[in-house]
Amino acid sequence: MTIRSIIAPLLGLALLVATHATLATPPAAFTAKYKVLRDGSPMGEATITLHAGSNGQWVYNRDIEGTAGMAAMLGASTRETSRFRWKDGIPEAISYDYVLNAAFKTKRRHLTVDWPAQKVSVDDGKDTQTYPSQAGMVERNTTALAVGVALRDGQQQIDLPVAVKQRVETQSFKVTGQQTVQVPAGSFQTIRVERTDTDRGFDAWYAPDQYPMPVKITQKDDGDLTMELVSYSTP
Repeated sequence: MTIRSIIAPLLGLALLVATHATLATPPAAFTAKYKVLRDGSPMGEATITLHAGSNGQWVYNRDIEGTAGMAAMLGASTRETSRFRWKDGIPEAISYDYVLNAAFKTKRRHLTVDWPAQKVSVDDGKDTQTYPSQAGMVERNTTALAVGVALRDGQQQIDLPVAVKQRVETQSFKVTGQQTVQVPAGSFQTIRVERTDTDRGFDAWYAPDQYPMPVKITQKDDGDLTMELVSYSTP
């Protein structure tokens, strides 16, 4: 097992889901906790929070900490912070910060959107990429939230411009059915979503009438990665 195989899951747990929807009211502030598994074995814990910020912005944080196996030995952890504004039901991106820390590796990325200039800038500490922004654009950290509000509004086909490192790409997902899912937080009747614009394995299960976040996610990234909801609370 290589160091990359331990760190890559923390890089890849970006919940790569996107959508386009019209939302009457944004979801309330919340804290969601998840169990993170790799190939069925515990690897870490994730905490996701949403709260209102200043000047009409919202702040969305995701923290993942390696608590078992090599991930714990390496002290691997990630923190992702997004600032966005609700626009026509979409968490439209304003900024995104990503930090990974491990025993032998540190990785950072900073994304900002200059909406008056219609420009996105991405700095990974090595170079800076710039490209045109697109209305209704999210970034990778907030896409899971975006799909949750879309499903709550009855969306079945999900398409959204997502700001990545060098461009805005359209990610597409579709609802593929309903399924009962058992996770540490309980048993849920869920809607299953699959990504369709790539052959990279990705599935997410939502209970959109209860939570805007998925109760379970699986994806393939140097192994089978899974996040399962442990608890969800509002202030």
